[in-house]
Amino acid sequence: MAYELRRSLPRELAEAAERIEALAIDYGLDFFPICFEVLDGDELNEVAAYGGFPTRYPHWKWGMEYEQLAKSYEYGLGKIYELVINNDPVYAYLMRSNSLLDQKLVMAHVCGHADFFKHNLWFGHTNRKMMDQMANHGARIRRYAERHGHDTVEKFIDCCLSIENLIDIHSPFIRRRGEPKPEDEEPRTVTKLRSKEYMDRYVNPPEFMEEQQRRLDEEIAREKRFPVEPERDVMYFLLQHAPLERWQKDVLGMLREEAYYFAPQAMTKIMNEGWASFWHSRLMTEQILVDAEVIDYADLHAGTMASSRGQLNPYKLGIELFRNIEERWNKGQFGREWEECDNLEERRTWDKKLGLGREKIFQVRKIYNDVLFIDEFMTPEFCAEQKLFTFEYSRQASDYVIATREFEKVKEKLLDQLTNWGNPVIWIEDGNFENRGELYLKHRHDGVDLRLDWARDVIENLHTVWSRPIHLETLVEERARVLSYEGQKHSERSL
Repeated sequence: MAYELRRSLPRELAEAAERIEALAIDYGLDFFPICFEVLDGDELNEVAAYGGFPTRYPHWKWGMEYEQLAKSYEYGLGKIYELVINNDPVYAYLMRSNSLLDQKLVMAHVCGHADFFKHNLWFGHTNRKMMDQMANHGARIRRYAERHGHDTVEKFIDCCLSIENLIDIHSPFIRRRGEPKPEDEEPRTVTKLRSKEYMDRYVNPPEFMEEQQRRLDEEIAREKRFPVEPERDVMYFLLQHAPLERWQKDVLGMLREEAYYFAPQAMTKIMNEGWASFWHSRLMTEQILVDAEVIDYADLHAGTMASSRGQLNPYKLGIELFRNIEERWNKGQFGREWEECDNLEERRTWDKKLGLGREKIFQVRKIYNDVLFIDEFMTPEFCAEQKLFTFEYSRQASDYVIATREFEKVKEKLLDQLTNWGNPVIWIEDGNFENRGELYLKHRHDGVDLRLDWARDVIENLHTVWSRPIHLETLVEERARVLSYEGQKHSERSL
């Protein structure tokens, strides 16, 4: 198996890969077999444009992604160093023009990603044969395009992609939907008038009572919620209830499957990159580097960890927080005694020499996602040490300025950005609004208004799929509003 996975590599790279994987295993990492492939710059941009998969369904967005990557590389604005796929075996791509040092760093980095993919809880439900499944999806959608027309299929894919973030990222772990159990409901029947038994058929005529019961049943059906509970997975609801043709349901189901495959990567971006960076740093500095490579490695690593204007670097935040956790658990800087200590000098020199750091970071790697990771392990001391702050635009300065360095506000801002990947939380409240088959959605307002032009575009696409009017309840400038689209024009009303 090892030979098969490395047979396409030059001998020097194959030997380096074998040695680095062995070292990673000695450090406690565990991963599926890794298949490294060497590609030219254009080929790597092509694969990256497809999200790391060599074969995807036909759509204009892949060309757009490729143009952006190609121009960025051509003008020296960006370069792809590593591209790794959550699969069994793991697929990782190396750029042919990279130096041997670059390739060794990427291989060590990939080992960290591969270990994270295999053991992190949030990847536990992902398809480990997604490389084959993506090719399968591409083949099926190409057949539909040939049968129904490329423009028709592509326009429907546009609609599906605009709602691919309207899924319930926790549904693989928490079952939210379900019909109420029969024993939870008391049947409602028509009340009879009191009478003697021999007079009952005259006082309560059977035909009249049956008609009244029928009307009552219809009223109950109108009152019954549909869906029974608010549905976070909008794509699932449409898949089950929208009036779609067979090929449309298949396409929507495929894109929903892909959305759930990529969801854990968005939920663990900081942890995943931090874990891979933590291990490439340790492997390179302790085992792999030779003296002649130290300066070049330091320059390369510093470039990866550098922060840029207006952006949070997940590599930097992740690696520093993992290092902080390891140090704290090695020194015993946790628990009740540590939390209750208010002597600054004692806290500064605190070292119980417990040596639990390695065990703790592997535990964290296994069960946390970014939101839980930041919420539990970011401390005021860490925030001050890393000089974290929030910023805002100042009209007076005509530029962005530091808003605050207060720990609670910095942490709150960061968690807001990470919750639901920074996307709005929207769910289906009523699938039969006012008993007219219209779709009524609600937006949980977290302090940020929706971009109304984007919201209206999504509502139009939902109308294409649902074929009935769409309503979205939200807040616009702190006022409750309902955005509606009936197929011809948009409207807006106050609540």
